[in-house]
Amino acid sequence: MAPQSRLLPPALQMLRRCRCRASRSHFSTAPTLVSPPSKAVVYDEHGPPEQVLRTVDVPPVEVGDRDVCVRMLAAPINPSDINRVEGVYPVRPPLPAAIGGYEGVGQVHAVGPAVTAPLSPGDWVIPSPPSFGTWQTYIVKDENVWHKVRSDVPMEYAATITVNPSTAFRMLQDFVKLNPGDSIVQNGATSIVGQCVIQLAKVHGIHTINIIRDRPGSEEAKNKLKQLGADEVFTESQLDMKNVKSLLGAMPEPALGFNCVGGNAASLILKLLKQGGTMVTYGGMSKRPVTVPTSYFIFKDLSLRGFWLQKWLNSDKTEDCRRMIDYLLGLVHEGKLKYEMESISFGEFSLALEKALGKHGSHPKQVIRF
Repeated sequence: MAPQSRLLPPALQMLRRCRCRASRSHFSTAPTLVSPPSKAVVYDEHGPPEQVLRTVDVPPVEVGDRDVCVRMLAAPINPSDINRVEGVYPVRPPLPAAIGGYEGVGQVHAVGPAVTAPLSPGDWVIPSPPSFGTWQTYIVKDENVWHKVRSDVPMEYAATITVNPSTAFRMLQDFVKLNPGDSIVQNGATSIVGQCVIQLAKVHGIHTINIIRDRPGSEEAKNKLKQLGADEVFTESQLDMKNVKSLLGAMPEPALGFNCVGGNAASLILKLLKQGGTMVTYGGMSKRPVTVPTSYFIFKDLSLRGFWLQKWLNSDKTEDCRRMIDYLLGLVHEGKLKYEMESISFGEFSLALEKALGKHGSHPKQVIRF
């Protein structure tokens, strides 16, 4: 049987088609904007990362009016990321299906129709302050989460600029007023924070005294740090002497020290600090406590402080954070800030995780490229 419309006169058929088009136009809405399908590294419970982390497919997510959809380019595996997965970090994403990662860089894929931030497809952006869930290929979050950054630096630096370099910068700025010609002392000098401290101090005319572990290859490590601008580099055993300040020569006694190790390495910093000096602790890699002789408090009047970047970031300092990021990436662009990293594809995440956990010997920071 012929369709009913074919039985109508041609003029009525035309009118019916026009009405149908008008009706569809009247009730139609703009198509919903969604992200592409994604892949993410997630965990449903806390535990050893190699056991609880898994890669899953994530369906498309609706992009709201003020949302920005970002295709991730790179994200690191930081020690704090590992601690979150293990459940031993003070702040952790909610379970189950928590997505790993805390910092990274991405490229704007699409923006919601009501976005007012100056963001366009192709721009490089980072979550600033950083936020959970960077170990995934696409992220959809409110426009206020994203900060546009320069794209003329290696993406590994944009991906890692927020945690370690920012820690170094804040510690140099926030505790003791330093002037050109002053000096600071630190342990854990080969860490990325330590390398950044050396270079940022050099930019501002501050001398650095650096302490490293006694280990095979320590001379090579010393040379690398001096190439970055370190003034003095000592192993812990070199400083195990009574008149330790004789090693400083004409360099002024440091007023500020940074401790990320604890134990004996922290005690060496206290020995070197000047009267009224301050030691800032931002880590405890040795898992040993900081022990302070009573005389250091009474006769040297030393101050002990702690620093946790996330607390600073959570204290309504978004604009300060973003200005700092822009400044640090400017130094990267000028070749004044650099550190070792190793890139690895997202498809080899398990291998990168093993390297980050130290299961294949010593490796630079692992950065996932998506």
